[in-house]
Amino acid sequence: MELKYDNKLTRFSILLKANEFEAFKNISNNSCLILGDNFSALSSLLKTHKGKIDLIYIDPPFNTNQVFMVTDNRKNTISHSKKSLIAYSDHLSREEYLEFIRERLILLKELLSDKGSIYLHIDTKVGHYIKILMDEVFGENNFKNDITRIKSNPKNFSRSAYGNEKDVIFFYAKNHTKNIWNEIKIPIDKEEIEKKFSKVDKTGRRYTTIPLHAPGESNGITGQPWREMKPPEGRHWRTNPAEFDKLDSLGLIEWSSTGNPRIKKYADEHKGKKIQDVWKFKDPQYPLYPTEKNLDMLKLIIKQSSNINSFVLDCFCGSGATLLAAEELGRKWIGIDSSKVAINTVKNRMVLKNYQYFEC
Repeated sequence: MELKYDNKLTRFSILLKANEFEAFKNISNNSCLILGDNFSALSSLLKTHKGKIDLIYIDPPFNTNQVFMVTDNRKNTISHSKKSLIAYSDHLSREEYLEFIRERLILLKELLSDKGSIYLHIDTKVGHYIKILMDEVFGENNFKNDITRIKSNPKNFSRSAYGNEKDVIFFYAKNHTKNIWNEIKIPIDKEEIEKKFSKVDKTGRRYTTIPLHAPGESNGITGQPWREMKPPEGRHWRTNPAEFDKLDSLGLIEWSSTGNPRIKKYADEHKGKKIQDVWKFKDPQYPLYPTEKNLDMLKLIIKQSSNINSFVLDCFCGSGATLLAAEELGRKWIGIDSSKVAINTVKNRMVLKNYQYFEC
């Protein structure tokens, strides 16, 4: 499936156009910040960084038909004093906007490593179009998740519709069988601990119990009797029954009054829970730049889908929050923006260091 609209270029034509740009002179293998149109910048990077980027996070314009302004004390879409500066303008027709995004997605795919991933942050007004474009560019089989992000407090607007407190992040891999995935866990909270680990032992440790068996029959050792007991019909022991003797000797099997054994699992040994696809990360109340995103959310993405010294790229870098998160986590970064206001905001983040600067 693909979107059809006027003036849609072929992939070959886009890459041919990109090939006209020269590489950045004397670019090293370190972090870099680039002022300029991101098609030009990405095209130049293809000469030196093709297949080297492990993670891309982008938060492109949402095709809102708004002008985003900046003043000394307010940074949003409604800051229109005489002293306001234009951070960026989001005025394109729908077809122009979709092709603008698609051309950049094609270049970004070329830059991704074989183990790379891309996260694209967008709102729900155009997200359905962007999803089809990403299926087209990256392949439907490389779609990993669409993540609902709770971005704000509940709205109480007067318009005849439900309030909007969410946006969406599309997560794709270059190759869905190879992408970096560090299985980051999040700790369970006190309420969950009390609910899931409802028992307390003599030392005050909270625990719960689970059966010794799991679904599925086995003709092997996990289907053999243990202490004259066999697993129930249609099930097998979770492990070699000899391991149960060790657990029992350590007091880690609890026996019911009817002689039913269950394994003890302690709350303080819990390794955390898997992150789900609904996130609650509210953006800064007083951003350095319009649409600045939550730093903890960006750190989560970077921890999950990149490694130490991986390259992280954001070609709509805005406030530089992605770059800051990458720097603090020991990754190398590439930031691109066409707005001088954005680039100056990034430069003023004094913790960013040891990077090259280019203009194109």
